[in-house]
This record gives sequence, structure tokens and C-alpha cells, in this order.
Amino acid sequence: MGLTEQANYCIPFNVKSTYTIKEAQRNLAGMVRVAEQGSLATITRHQKPVAYLLSPSRLNELLETMEILADPKAMKSIRDAEAGRGKVYDAKDLPE
Repeated sequence: MGLTEQANYCIPFNVKSTYTIKEAQRNLAGMVRVAEQGSLATITRHQKPVAYLLSPSRLNELLETMEILADPKAMKSIRDAEAGRGKVYDAKDLPE
């Protein structure tokens, strides 16, 4: 999924995604299910987030986004494309 695309999935039932530390200790399996479904499970202490649980694929997406955001050439290419200044290639001219 690209930077400007939206995910086309939803969770069809209410899933709790914020847990106190005590709830997290009792319901680790539920938290893992939340993360597996693409959501972020938040663990709180005194109503403040202290930890997050997310799936490996979601973590990879975040790391990839951070990598792109940290690359000035990539960001320039994205800005150029969004402004209509990007390069356009015919698919038949692209290497396989």
C-alpha cells in the first residue's frame, strides 16, 4: 500500500483497543487479535498510554514510511508527483 492509498479493510465488530495494564495481563490473546487485524492495541497506566502492540506488517509499514520521509530525494519525487511535475513512463518502456 502506498503513502497516499487508504486501507480497504474494516473490523466488522467492536473490538476493544485500549487496555489498562491489569486488563492487558488478563487479556493478552485479545490484544494480539486486535493487532493481527491491523489495529493498534494501547496499554495505559492512569489513563496515559505507556505501550503499544501492533502486528509485524503494521510495524513494517511504519518503518517503510519513516524511511521514505527521511529520504530527501524520495520526498522531492513525491512532492513533484503531487504537483503534477512527476515523470511519466509508458509501461512497455519499463524494464521487466
